[in-house]
Amino acid sequence: MLAMDQGVVEEWLSEFKTLPDSAVSSYAASLKEKGSLVPALYKVIRENYSDLLEPVCHQLFEFYRSGEPRLQRFVLQFLPELLWSLLLAPSAARDPHTSGCIEALLLGIYNLEIVDKDGQSKVLSFTVPSLSKPSVYHEPSTIGSLALTEGALANHGLRRVVYSGPHLQRETFTAQNRFEVLTFLLLCYNAALSYMTSSSLQSLCQLSSRVCICGYPRQQLRRYKGISSRLTVTSEFLVQLITGIHYALCNGEMDLGSKALDDVLYRAQLELYPEALLVGNAIKSSQQCAALKSGASKEGARSIQVEITPTSSRISRNAVTSLSIRGHRWKRHGSQFQTLPTHPSLLTTLCRSSACHGFSASGRLFSFLSFTTALLICLL
Repeated sequence: MLAMDQGVVEEWLSEFKTLPDSAVSSYAASLKEKGSLVPALYKVIRENYSDLLEPVCHQLFEFYRSGEPRLQRFVLQFLPELLWSLLLAPSAARDPHTSGCIEALLLGIYNLEIVDKDGQSKVLSFTVPSLSKPSVYHEPSTIGSLALTEGALANHGLRRVVYSGPHLQRETFTAQNRFEVLTFLLLCYNAALSYMTSSSLQSLCQLSSRVCICGYPRQQLRRYKGISSRLTVTSEFLVQLITGIHYALCNGEMDLGSKALDDVLYRAQLELYPEALLVGNAIKSSQQCAALKSGASKEGARSIQVEITPTSSRISRNAVTSLSIRGHRWKRHGSQFQTLPTHPSLLTTLCRSSACHGFSASGRLFSFLSFTTALLICLL
């Protein structure tokens, strides 16, 4: 590590210790102006033996514990590199003290995120959109008419909510809880993707490729000369990696993102993980659409490109309603009455017949209109 980078890190460590609480917000805003700080911190994390790693991890944890959103996002940008250092430690014979600092930092972030401000366990929820109602994901008119069955009527308007949590606090990493914690940390990282820098997105893509190809024949294809032992992964962990890769693909990291997506799909095929295969192949297919041909620039707003379906009128001009049916029947009856002969005896017979059968005809008309109205309400 260069002496200049070491001096930048040491200055960063000292200035935060003497910072009053009232100046934390302004200090968080000024971190963007320190262009040499982030590369220097990456070098500290990547080195196997560094005297600065322990104080750096401690300071990053203090940043996250402060509750300042900008300081928390500053810490999250190093999460992919921290995860790789943690996964690399058993295979690369790293110093246990070095890996212990990173473990403590990651466990501290995890334990802070699983509880709210009052110390109660968080329960995350997600509402699955209904196909019968429009949302930001789809337009019902583009799907086609749904079959009107008893099951469809029973489930109309039913909301499906997926819950995650509560999560247990962890004091140490074990073989059983390792990827549970790492998956949740990636979920927190993906929630702040729009604030991540290009270097962080590149680190995420490199993490995805290395985790998935180490110890497999594709490692020779990628010419990665790091560790050669295989790393255990879970399907949920791969899905979170794919989520971050999707954002990187649409925000200027086409080369690294495409390679990372191919590597994750390669590992998902070997492990037979259906969730990762489903999400990964869907994203890979979407990259072939015209939305991506315009090219994503590294400059400008951070976003994920999606194809917006044109909105359509909820009710057609020619929609069949109870009012239109009633008007149609009146017109038909009026035309029949106009063509009837005006002989007095026939009119008397017609009136008597209408009086005798009027109740049953009105009942049938009311039943028909009621059924039609109920059917239209269900469809709309």
